[in-house]
Amino acid sequence: MGTTTIILVLVFVLLLVMNVPIAVSIAMAALVAIFAEGIDPSVMLATKMANGVNSFALLAIPFFILSGHLMGRGGMARRLIDFAGSLVGMFPGGLAYVNTLTCMLFGSISGSAAAAVSSVGGFMIPEMNRKGYNREFNVAVTTTAATTGLLIPPSNIMIVYSVAAGSVSIAAMFMAGVLPGILMGLCIMVVCGCFAFYNKYGSEQRVPFFVALVSFKRAVLSLMLIIIVIGGILKGIFTPTEAAAIAVLYSFILSAIVYRQIKLYQLPEILKQTGITTAVVMLLIGASSGMSWIMTVANIPQSVSIALLNLSDNPIIIMLTINMLLLFVGTFMDMTPAVLIFTPIFLPVVKSLGMHEVHFGIMMIANLCIGLCTPPVGTCLFIGCGVGKTTIAKVTKTMLPFFLAMIIALMAITYLPKLSLWLPVKTGQLKPETMQSQVIMLESNSS
Repeated sequence: MGTTTIILVLVFVLLLVMNVPIAVSIAMAALVAIFAEGIDPSVMLATKMANGVNSFALLAIPFFILSGHLMGRGGMARRLIDFAGSLVGMFPGGLAYVNTLTCMLFGSISGSAAAAVSSVGGFMIPEMNRKGYNREFNVAVTTTAATTGLLIPPSNIMIVYSVAAGSVSIAAMFMAGVLPGILMGLCIMVVCGCFAFYNKYGSEQRVPFFVALVSFKRAVLSLMLIIIVIGGILKGIFTPTEAAAIAVLYSFILSAIVYRQIKLYQLPEILKQTGITTAVVMLLIGASSGMSWIMTVANIPQSVSIALLNLSDNPIIIMLTINMLLLFVGTFMDMTPAVLIFTPIFLPVVKSLGMHEVHFGIMMIANLCIGLCTPPVGTCLFIGCGVGKTTIAKVTKTMLPFFLAMIIALMAITYLPKLSLWLPVKTGQLKPETMQSQVIMLESNSS
C-alpha cells in the first residue's frame, strides 16, 4: 500500500471519527493526498470538483428532488395508503402489508426513501400502534420498506451511479431496478407475515369492490408519474433529464391544482429545501470526483482489483467479498458518497469477471439500501425512530429479521443476473447477449 493511499485513508477516517461532514471529509482527504503526490492541490482539486458536477445527466437530480418534495407535500401518501389497503389490507397483519406496499409505491414516485419514511410513516405508524401492533415492529417495517423506492425507478442514486460508472445508460438502470425492488419488497412482506402469525395480528375489513375502485381512481394520477417518466424515456419521447423536468411539472399540477394540497405561498420553502438538498448532493459529487481522481493516480483501484482477484478466481466468492465490504461501508457512509467512491474501485474488478455494469449497479444500490436502515448513520432508521417515538436500541433487535430478508434478496440480485437484466433486454435498453453472457459466466466459473 503506497504512502498516498495510507494518507488518504487515515485522513478520511480521522475526519469521520471527528464527526466532520462527509463531503468535507472527502474533500479534505483528497486535498491532503494530492499534496502528498507533489501536485498543487488548490488548482487540481478545484478543477476535478468542477468537472465532477459538469455533467448534463446530473441536471435530472434537482428536478427529481423538487418533484419528490412536491409529491411529499401533495397528499399522495394518504391516497396510496387507501389504495394499498384495498389490495392487501384484508390479510392477517394487513396493516404491515399496507405499510410495505405504500412505501414501495411512494418511494418510487418521490424517489426518496427519507420522504417515504416521514410521509407514509407519519400516518401508518400511529395507526398501527392504535391497532395493537408492536411499536418497534411498525418502525422496522416502515424503515426497511422505504428503501425499496430507491430500486424502483425513477431514482436519483441510479443517475449518480450512471455518472460514476461513465458509460451506463440511465434508462437501462431504471428498468433494471424494477424486479429487484419488487423482490426486496416481497421479502420484507414475508417477514411481516411471520410476525403477524407469531403475534396473531388481525386483518382489516375486506374493502368492497366499489370502494376499492374509488381508492384506485384517487391514487391513479399519482401512480401515473412512474408510467409517464419511464414510458416517455423508453419510447424516446424525452431524455432522462427532460423526464425529470416533466415530473416536476406533473407533480406541481397534481399537488397544487388537482389535489390543492400545496398553496402558492409554500413554494418558496419547497424550492429552498430543494436547493439545500441539491447543494449537498452536488458537493458530495464534486468532492468524490476529486477523491476518485487521486485514487486513480495512486493506483488504488488497480491494487484492490489485484488483491480481490488473487483472493480467488471464483466470481461467486469475489462478489460475496464485495458485498460484505459494501455492507460494512453502508453502516457508516451515506449512499451517494459510497457509490461515487467505490464504483471506480470495484467496477473494474467485476467487469474483468464478465459482470455487466448495469447488474453491478443494481447490486451496489440494493446493498447500500441496507445501510440506510443500520446504525450508526442509517438515515431512514433515524427518521423512523423519530416518527415512531422510539429509540434505535429498541428497534434494532426487531429489525434483525428484516435485515436477513434484505440480505437474502441481495444474494438473489447478485447471483441471478436475469433479475436485473431481463427488463432492460426486453425493452431494448441492452443487447440480448448481455444477459446470456452473464448467466454463462456465473455457471462456468462456479462449476
